[in-house]
Amino acid sequence: MKIIIYTDGGSRNNPGIAGAGVYITDGEGNELMTAKKYLGIKTNNWAEYQGLIIGLEKAKELLGAKTKTTEVEIRMDSQLIVRQINGEYRVKEPSLKEQFIKVNNLKTDFPKIKFVHIPRKENKEADKLANEAMDSK
Repeated sequence: MKIIIYTDGGSRNNPGIAGAGVYITDGEGNELMTAKKYLGIKTNNWAEYQGLIIGLEKAKELLGAKTKTTEVEIRMDSQLIVRQINGEYRVKEPSLKEQFIKVNNLKTDFPKIKFVHIPRKENKEADKLANEAMDSK
């Protein structure tokens, strides 16, 4: 079994009104779950991390005991976050270090996980959800 988690976070005026969106599909692209959350006044990168955290939490909720055997692919349009999670870049910003640690703790539940950078145009559903979350305030 495979699931694909598209995550996005955004901030208007950076820092500014922020939101996160998550769109989860099966391996064939069929929608399994969506989530969106208003985040208050945050930076864009903080919101991107929060979208990733929400995505991992929702995947845990969705998969239950199957987290250990399911292939999980995280797709996001933030190259910075993907490279930080994959160990290619260091996390320098103190507020992001906390988020980075949360992601690392959550990803231990998913032995078959990978993080992939995708172009923004391939992340439309998660982006739409993040914008809806920002519009809700």
